[in-house]
Amino acid sequence: MSEELFRMEGISKSFPGVKALDKVSLKVNKGEVLGLVGENGAGKSTLMKILSGVYRADEGEIFIEGKKVVIDSVAKAHELGISIIMQELNMCGHLSVADNIFIGRAHKKGLLIDDRQMHREARKILDDLGIRLSTYDRVGSLSVAKQQMVEIAKAISFNSGILVLDEPTATLTEREIDQLFGIINRLKEKGVGMVYISHRMAELSRICERVTVIRDGQYIGTRNLEDITMDELVSMIVGRSLEDKYPKYKRNIGEVVLEARNVRRGTKVNADYFCVRKGEILGIAGLVGAGRTELMRCIFGADKPDSMELWIDGKPVRIKSVIQAIRHGIGYATEDRKRDGLALGLDVKYNTNMAHLAELSRMGFINDKAGAENAEKYVKLLRTKTPGIHQLCRNLSGGNQQKVVLAKWLCNDVKVLIVDEPTRGIDVGAKFEVYELFNKLSEQGVAIIMISSELPEILGMSDRILVIHQGEINGELDAKTATQEQILYLAAGYNRLEGKVQQKGAV
Repeated sequence: MSEELFRMEGISKSFPGVKALDKVSLKVNKGEVLGLVGENGAGKSTLMKILSGVYRADEGEIFIEGKKVVIDSVAKAHELGISIIMQELNMCGHLSVADNIFIGRAHKKGLLIDDRQMHREARKILDDLGIRLSTYDRVGSLSVAKQQMVEIAKAISFNSGILVLDEPTATLTEREIDQLFGIINRLKEKGVGMVYISHRMAELSRICERVTVIRDGQYIGTRNLEDITMDELVSMIVGRSLEDKYPKYKRNIGEVVLEARNVRRGTKVNADYFCVRKGEILGIAGLVGAGRTELMRCIFGADKPDSMELWIDGKPVRIKSVIQAIRHGIGYATEDRKRDGLALGLDVKYNTNMAHLAELSRMGFINDKAGAENAEKYVKLLRTKTPGIHQLCRNLSGGNQQKVVLAKWLCNDVKVLIVDEPTRGIDVGAKFEVYELFNKLSEQGVAIIMISSELPEILGMSDRILVIHQGEINGELDAKTATQEQILYLAAGYNRLEGKVQQKGAV
């Protein structure tokens, strides 16, 4: 019989214009990883922020090992052994690993910091978790995966028995995910109870035994993963069955819109030639760090290439800045929507119109009414869940933030839309809506270049696939006949020649 570690009962929370949670409950046992799933905006992060002291619940109770507790601050949560690792890591990049683990709690000898003792204790925590890092490494020089491990070490330094992981694998490679799961299994053995928030359905069965589903702020149910299929789980999450993950659509592909030759930038980009046609979705696949994003940043004018020849609608163009790219009808929905795609402190209306201001202006003055009408139009078109166009973008869920990013480019009448990891961190229901939107855009003749690390997405949505390896286009595949294995071979630097697998560059 599993021993209960903590439970939340009847938790409700409202924000202006939104009831985020309505009597939601969950329970976690000692040494258990409980999956917490739901669409973007379902209330998952709000519930966990209540547990970790960021928000106060309007009603409901929390019990730890059977004892009722009041969590009214982050400090109180730490005192009770509760830590949360958010999707956006909160690290001081200029400080060492040890400094970050004990930030605000530095060991002292009298009035002086006992640096040696702090590094000794940090080393002990890292060794205990099987994390191979120097405590003297500057955190800003580490990969996202290693920074995440430092965050976990920091949480454990508070003697946390309860750990919340919010989308911990969103930016990790498969190898890094395996390392993270190894650390999670060590924590399970120590009796730590964890809540694991994720949109990646395949991960849940690897690391969780049970999963709790919430939808529109309400508790839907908890199931043992061995007793439920993934289709049934998806149906619980979205409230309907998704007959197919990728909406069926027959595209009418037209003439070439954009051609690129001899795109070079240092050692990161070395692309000889590619093109994309009207109404086509061109998938860009490759391993993390292969140069996919770097190539597209050159096309968009965000990075200066060493050389590049571009044609749009058959005419040669020179793009030396983002403004020039926009004027030529190119849009770019970036991989990091929070940092590069949105002004989080501004509202939906402003973010929708920010690349469209010239069209909304007369004699230097912005037509505010036309801007509001434009924003309302795209909220309705994309079914963005928001109390209104004046809602700050930081208060929207990840999926709805992504819709605002797409709206920004759609209202600019783009010819070519580059989308970088378009469904990262958004739920299965929102993904389906994004895919349907891409199909509508292709019907209107928009050419879409889609960078994605999810191979099923690349295969399910693309017409052609380019595979990038070390900055070069290592192969082109027809999506109708391509397989994941073929993409992985090309991504790893191999070519299939004369029935054999040959590594690129091999003699």
